[in-house]
Amino acid sequence: MTILRMCELGDISRAGFYRFDPEVERREEELDLRDAIQRIALEFPCYGRPRITAELRRQGWAANHKRVGRIMREDNLLCIRRRKFVCCTTDSTHGLRVYPNLAKKMELTGLDQLWVADITYIRLETEFIYLAVVLDAFSRRVIGWALGRTLDASLAVQALQMAFRRRGSVKGLTHHSDRGVQYASKASTDLLKEHGAQISMSRKGNPYDRLLAIAQDSQRVER
Repeated sequence: MTILRMCELGDISRAGFYRFDPEVERREEELDLRDAIQRIALEFPCYGRPRITAELRRQGWAANHKRVGRIMREDNLLCIRRRKFVCCTTDSTHGLRVYPNLAKKMELTGLDQLWVADITYIRLETEFIYLAVVLDAFSRRVIGWALGRTLDASLAVQALQMAFRRRGSVKGLTHHSDRGVQYASKASTDLLKEHGAQISMSRKGNPYDRLLAIAQDSQRVER
């Protein structure tokens, strides 16, 4: 069938036929669809490809999930799937020596009488890291810290080493922590003994001991 005959059957002029560009229509439709996807993504930030596709269909769009996924990927609208993760920073199921809680009987009158240590985690976009800190319980100031991607004993040791570099060996110092393997390890306890510090640990299964140790007087500040 010639183009002329097609124009006659379609009741359009030959010039009009040549002006028609199906690619232009497809591009305009894609822009409209992209705009609809962006509006849904802004209204429902937690929606992923399946739910946005379902919402588009409710709005009358005939777009399949592959096309929606491609547009979302191009516009950086895909949600980051966070892997399930439970972080436990304290492992007290070890055969190392544990020490009695000395901190609960202390009445603080100045600096460097009681240091309190702990490890926590920091959640990043695609991973998490660990932070070990040492605080002076009287001033509540961080005097040592260390960041790392693993929970080995060296993290606690690095934080302790920083604290000792800043404060030196302090007579009568008590170091309080939980019963975690990082603090019960030989590397940690040897470092404390080397500097003449007494070792104190929380009671079994009682994480509040460390909070009580630094809650002596929240109004005091380090001079």
